[in-house]
Amino acid sequence: MLPVVPERALLELGRTEGGPDTLRLLVRDQHTRRLLLLRAVLDAAEAADAGVCSAGARGRLLEDWALLEEAERTVAPSASARVGAEAGTYGPVRAGLLHPFIGPWARHCLRGLGAAGGPRAERDTRELNRDLGYFGALAAVAAARSGVPFEVRLTARDGVLTLPSLGSLRTNVPGDTQVRVVHRRQRLTLGQVGEADIVVHLQSGIGAWSCAAAWTPAYALPGLLPDSDPVPLDDLDPYRTVRGGPRHHALSGPVTLDDAERKRWLHAWSGTASALGPGGEHRLAEALSLLRCLVPLSAPPGSEPGGRPGGSCSGTRREAFGAVLSTTPPTPTTFAATLVHELQHTKLSALCDMLTLHRAGPQARYFAPWRPDPRPYDGLLQGAYSHLALADFFQRHALATAHPAHRDSAWAQHARYQEQVRAVLPILVGSADLTAQGRQFVDQMVAVHERLAGRPAPRGQAARAAAYVKAARALWTQRRAPAE
Repeated sequence: MLPVVPERALLELGRTEGGPDTLRLLVRDQHTRRLLLLRAVLDAAEAADAGVCSAGARGRLLEDWALLEEAERTVAPSASARVGAEAGTYGPVRAGLLHPFIGPWARHCLRGLGAAGGPRAERDTRELNRDLGYFGALAAVAAARSGVPFEVRLTARDGVLTLPSLGSLRTNVPGDTQVRVVHRRQRLTLGQVGEADIVVHLQSGIGAWSCAAAWTPAYALPGLLPDSDPVPLDDLDPYRTVRGGPRHHALSGPVTLDDAERKRWLHAWSGTASALGPGGEHRLAEALSLLRCLVPLSAPPGSEPGGRPGGSCSGTRREAFGAVLSTTPPTPTTFAATLVHELQHTKLSALCDMLTLHRAGPQARYFAPWRPDPRPYDGLLQGAYSHLALADFFQRHALATAHPAHRDSAWAQHARYQEQVRAVLPILVGSADLTAQGRQFVDQMVAVHERLAGRPAPRGQAARAAAYVKAARALWTQRRAPAE
């Protein structure tokens, strides 16, 4: 049974907005789904054939779960429960289970556990054991942060043991290997055969420090506001990007940052809150409520002449609620726009988990001015929704700034996004596949577009935007025309 979405929340989201209650509704529902997904992994492991999940792997999963339960009991109830409805702060156990990457990890496990019984390729068995072993690292981190003493053995994957939110250990062998992990009094001792022990000191927040060169601490950017939580900039977690599936057409791969790249991230991030402000207070509010993690990407190849990397890209993953993937942002305003864009996808995907907006099929047949390929109706809706928010964001910027160059740039961006949305709204509105709630949602998008049209861009900017969309449509039509 789908949860109830109040009409007020539906209308707010249709306007690409969302008040505090609406954003909390989305977050709460996604967190409930995450816990149910975790339960599904445990149930699937229990029910799996021995040829799929061995008794040893199943027993280890239950031991890890027991360690989590002990950590939950150890922490005072006030720390385990949510602290502050708007802050979204959790105790260490819930915080670990609700981290964005638990979603893709759980779905990867379910695919492996759902395999048919009988003989399995050695690679498949090894991969499933790796996936289930990640839960042990998660349990160990939660227990350590809760103050529970323990000693466990964890498996490093391809020579790297990742402890989520703490950091990673590069082992002395390149393949999969066992690491003894002991926690006592806020210190982790990591032991490998034939190597001296490495001591890691826990600290509050993200990261843990060690003098050992083999240890890389997790990294976090400061909170968007002085009193908000730090935001992890995660270049360590093995589940931070798609594994074993097709990659989004425009996304590059993950990257491990060096000090120079981290400084560039910090420089852009430090001005992001200020850049979000002129675009509307609700844009900063949704970033504070929904953003849980940033994943750095490498620059896509071929984005500069000669095939050299140098462009940019960003994205979200529906199963990793709260994570935004992005190349290094060049400026705070650019990254603020990236967050506006990607968090609309986050909001709309979360809403679509709660109700049905349309019943259109997956056939890719619609023109979208922001993509060279045909789009299905759902993809068209997602793209128009995020571009409508960007049109609003840049119009507000243009109206708020007194700097001529910044104003011209903002109007140009606004005009392009406004024209792109205008080109596809008739398709969205005219669909017979919209549900009653879907029609309410799309009608609100139309109302926002009409409101924005009441303060149009300068004539030259608008003309260039119209010409751009016209050229994109002509090229799209030419590519789809049958060869003579």
